[in-house]
Amino acid sequence: EGAKGIADALKVNTSLTSLNLYNNQIGPGGAKEVADALKKNKTLTILDLGRNGIGDEGAKGIADALKVNTSLTSLNLYNNQIGPGGAKEVADALKKNKTLTILDLGRNGIGDEGAKGIA
Repeated sequence: EGAKGIADALKVNTSLTSLNLYNNQIGPGGAKEVADALKKNKTLTILDLGRNGIGDEGAKGIADALKVNTSLTSLNLYNNQIGPGGAKEVADALKKNKTLTILDLGRNGIGDEGAKGIA
């Protein structure tokens, strides 16, 4: 519910450049709400979603947003229970995204398979 409110504001906000939602337990649903906002927002450059338990489902939502977002340069997905499947989704998005320069996937258990996708 809280993540939805933030996401709704992000869809129309034209001044915020950095958003820290670290350790807020937004889960996969909250990540999808934020991802939806990222598809519309043109000003946010830094997003910290670390320690939110978004899992592969949330990672897929974020990955879909990364395919069309043109402003985000830094994304923290540290410690989010993202596995190889979620990492592959993010990796596919990176092939299309031209603005992201910093990505933190630490402590996620992406394994060799996920790491190969990112590399």
